[in-house]
Amino acid sequence: MSTTAATPGRAGIFFGEVGKLSAFLRRDFLTAWSYRVTFVSDFFGLILQTVTFYFVGLMVDDSVLPSYGGETASYLEFATVGIALSMFIALGLGRVARAVRSEQMMGTIESVFMTPTSPTTVQLGSVVYDLIYIPIRTAIFLTSAAFLFSLDFDLSRLGAAAVVLVAFIPFVWGLGITTAAGALTIRGSAAGMAFGVSILTLVSGTYVPLELFPAWVESFAAYNPMAIAIEGMRETLLGDAGWSRVATDVLKLLPISFASLLLGIFAFRMALRRERQAGTLGHY
Repeated sequence: MSTTAATPGRAGIFFGEVGKLSAFLRRDFLTAWSYRVTFVSDFFGLILQTVTFYFVGLMVDDSVLPSYGGETASYLEFATVGIALSMFIALGLGRVARAVRSEQMMGTIESVFMTPTSPTTVQLGSVVYDLIYIPIRTAIFLTSAAFLFSLDFDLSRLGAAAVVLVAFIPFVWGLGITTAAGALTIRGSAAGMAFGVSILTLVSGTYVPLELFPAWVESFAAYNPMAIAIEGMRETLLGDAGWSRVATDVLKLLPISFASLLLGIFAFRMALRRERQAGTLGHY
């Protein structure tokens, strides 16, 4: 009888925590919408970066570029997918850590964690807006770039590419939470994480074909989640990869992504406990 009574209570707590996410979503949307110019400048910044790579591509020998679906991709087609993923990581990584940092600087972080809200809910709530906004932003960018620069993307496969992206999201989120944990305990630690992500980006084939790197870099890329995601999206948008290829990439990404996510959650809980015990949670 006690077990039966406890089950609805636990379910009620769970759904109560889930219900709080809409409050975080509404807050972050209204905050972002209050800076409308940011939406426009962000989009045009991406287009400007693409224009830059268009001119860089004029200097690139097409013979060094990989082929997808039996056809050699142009450098701009090759780089545009890399731009989309690298900006996705930059946004996802920065915003999670910035959310915690902003609470610290506004003096509200202690109030937030004193409420009857799970730390996991706070972490997810801090990024729920970005989990919705960033994939939509990425899809809009790829579609716009395809039309503006006549890129040979197969937009009918955009949904399959989105599945690869979704499998990659927990990896980025995990890195972001780890960065936030570092921000709580080690001031300026975000720079170290950003450097590590820059290394991952460099050896992922984001802007340069992996075939041009030393052989050991190509071997490492097989375990680099960013390289897996980028190549999966390129094979889908530029080649003729079907759902079997998507499934293979997703199965490779999911263990790494969830390991990153679990590590981030654990690191954040440990950092939060340490700062509470030291009484320095609100220090920055």
